[in-house]
Amino acid sequence: MATYHIETYGCTSNRGESREIERRLRDGGHRPVDGPAEADVAILNTCTVVEKTERNMLRRAEELSEETADLIVTGCMALAQGEQFADADVDARVLHWEDVPTAVMNGECPTPTEGTAPVLDGEVGILPIARGCMSNCSYCITKFATGRIDSPPVAENVEKARALVHAGATEIRITGQDTGVYGWDEGERKLPELLDRVCDIDGEFRVRVGMANPGGIHGIREELADVFASNEELYNFIHLPVQSGSDDVLEDMRRQHRVEGFLEIVETFDERLDEWTLSTDFIVGFPTETDHDHEQSMALLREIRPEKVNVTRFSKRPGTEAADMKGLGGQTKKDRSKEMSAAKREIVGEAYEAMVGSRRRVLVVEQGTGDSVKCRDGAYRQVIVQHADEHGVEPGDFLDVEVTGQNTMYAFGDPV
Repeated sequence: MATYHIETYGCTSNRGESREIERRLRDGGHRPVDGPAEADVAILNTCTVVEKTERNMLRRAEELSEETADLIVTGCMALAQGEQFADADVDARVLHWEDVPTAVMNGECPTPTEGTAPVLDGEVGILPIARGCMSNCSYCITKFATGRIDSPPVAENVEKARALVHAGATEIRITGQDTGVYGWDEGERKLPELLDRVCDIDGEFRVRVGMANPGGIHGIREELADVFASNEELYNFIHLPVQSGSDDVLEDMRRQHRVEGFLEIVETFDERLDEWTLSTDFIVGFPTETDHDHEQSMALLREIRPEKVNVTRFSKRPGTEAADMKGLGGQTKKDRSKEMSAAKREIVGEAYEAMVGSRRRVLVVEQGTGDSVKCRDGAYRQVIVQHADEHGVEPGDFLDVEVTGQNTMYAFGDPV
């Protein structure tokens, strides 16, 4: 399991986010240590209330990047001025707080849940559709906690989704260790059927599908893409972790897909959808990853140009096959992570810049910093609407906006 050190600055909201990050990490079996030097990963939850605070945050980030093997920066400054960390040459991943637990997971399945009970969090309904997975990745320890896939019936999950909508959810997040293999324990591929039936529920809401491994999605890619194309309730978004652009590394990771199959899924969605968001993950510094393997990953990243990318430095998990492999040096992992993260920022920034000037239908999902709200468009891209009170906008509202600008990780929009 990973060890972590977390530092939090700023308001009560930031402290609440840090508590939730820690809860998810502890649920996943990760443990805190006394300081950054002993940690596999350090997490800095930032504040940006005044200029002096910004300088302090940058200075602390610089210090932490020297003290720990892996630094994640989150919080208000990360979201509002994330580019400043790159400009200051701070070796860190800049993430929304909700993405931090996944980033720490070293490419493993999402944090296990206690059973499959749905949860309503404000306007967001979280629906775990199954527990476990069908993979046997050489680096993953989560599989020891969750076991093989255990899928409740489609009708049962649909009723849970209906209850969330009736309770006020305007966004339903379909989650699981691997949503793509839902139903495999019963010899069926049930994800397309489940999504179709959830979208038939009365009400105005949106549905986001959680992580699905390429090996599980490949065989249903055409049917699944058609479901996305025919249901406006579904965000045109899919989280498809490739982990490496090298087939040799994928084999050593014991992943159930190869690069060609992954690309076939991407091409299918490109053909069926006019606009969609690809989210993917890369692990850099896997023990058997050569310079050439890393170059292949960089080439794949630039080819597919995903609009959301999690870059994770490999760390060993006790009891896994990969833990017995001779590892790469920490500097090698840092250098490769830094190169990939820089390319990621360029690609994501270009995607959001291309949105500027367009009009989009968005759902207000939650409160943002100050008098702002966080919205999602049909492809699950984040749009920030400022001065929400003046516009009479609050979570749960659907509205049309004109995109007026971007800040690499999100866009700004004005109601029209």
